[in-house]
This record gives sequence, C-alpha cells and structure tokens, in this order.
Amino acid sequence: MTKPKRVTLFIQCIVDSCFPEVGEAMVKVLERQGLTLDYPPDQTCCGQPAFNAGYRDEAARLALHYLDVFEHAEVIVCPSGSCVNMVRHHYMELFAKDPRLLERAKRVAAKTFEFTEFLVDVLGVTDVGATWNGEVTYHDSCHLLRGLGVKDQPRALLSKVRGLTLVEMTRSDECCGFGGTFSAKYPEISEALLETKLANIQATGTGAVVGCDMGCLMHMQGMIRRRELPISVHHIAEILAGEE
Repeated sequence: MTKPKRVTLFIQCIVDSCFPEVGEAMVKVLERQGLTLDYPPDQTCCGQPAFNAGYRDEAARLALHYLDVFEHAEVIVCPSGSCVNMVRHHYMELFAKDPRLLERAKRVAAKTFEFTEFLVDVLGVTDVGATWNGEVTYHDSCHLLRGLGVKDQPRALLSKVRGLTLVEMTRSDECCGFGGTFSAKYPEISEALLETKLANIQATGTGAVVGCDMGCLMHMQGMIRRRELPISVHHIAEILAGEE
C-alpha cells in the first residue's frame, strides 16, 4: 500500500464515550506526520458486541452501516485492535452468503488499520518525536495480537520514545479478563484473570502500564483504582503524543 495523504478516523465506542483524550492523542500523532484527517460524524459501533453475543442480524446491520460510511475513504485508522479485528475478519462471516456485500467488506477491511499497525507498517514510522520520562510495561491485547498479528509494532514505537524504558512483564500476552461481554457474563473468571495480570504488572516494578485497546486498559484501571495502587494506565497514543 502506498503512503496515504488523507486518513479517515474510526473512533470506537469506548474511546468516543469514555476516553476522548485517546482519540485526541491519536489525532495529534497523525497530524505530526503531515496527514489530513477526516472524521465522519455518522459513524457508529462496528457491531462487535452484538456479534459476540450471537446477534448476527443486528451485527450485520451495523457492519453494513460501517461499509456505507467508510467505503470511499483512502485509509481508515482506529485506536482499537479489537474493532479492527471485527472489520477485517468477522465482516467476512457476516456477509459470506452475499457476494456483493462480501466484496465490499473485503475492500473496506483491506484499508482498515489499527493505529500502531498503520504507523509502522503503512507509514514506515517508529520515531514520532515523543518524550515520556519513566519506566512502563506493555500489555498485549488478545484481538490485536492473535487476530491482527500486531506485537512488534507497539514495542518499536515505544522504543523510540525519549526518556521511556520498556520493562516486559511475565506473560504479557495473556488475557486481562475483559473480553467485552465476557467480563459481564463470567465475572469470577474475569476477575481471576485480572488478578494474575495485575500481579504481573506489579512484578515489573514500573509505575505505568501501556496498551493499545481501551477495553483492556479500562478493565485494569478499575482494579488498580479500587486498590489505590500507584500505577497509571495509558493508551499508547497518549504516550506517543507526549513531547517536551
């Protein structure tokens, strides 16, 4: 894919409704790369919650709306591997029996990227001019890692942040227990997974945990706050937007 000049933003539900500062940070980073940004105001949920809950017809309606909104974009960038995984893989399931819609879904999916994936793999950028003083550890979110195969890109970006030291945690690729509706359906299992994740974060001795999906980070942040632990939680866009 040739380097684009115009990027259309897909801001997923959790960022839009609860963590708008993450979207603002992503905008800041992308604008530093000289890109022109668009934000279609009629965008909505990608359909993942409905899909995961088994409501395929409802998910398909949301997916069709996504195609209508983003079909003519040059490239689409989202600060969530989970939502990009939905578009890139599960839209093919939703439209498998409709050749016309399936072809549309394939075209849109091919130009939908997670934020760090876009920076490193499409723009070829690892140093975005960021500064952030301190040690951090990194959490690999499940859909980003297993669905999209994005592992090295966030680490490459963090390695170029001036003043930042990345300390890898034990089993960084294990689930934090969020899993969207999973945490609501199976709270005991979810909390047990989170306990393990939090112990691994604490064992690094760092004061901050960084990730690429606000669902995971929101889940971790909840237990960290309840226990009043001296650990801050950051989406990678917030780290990359930092400057002296």
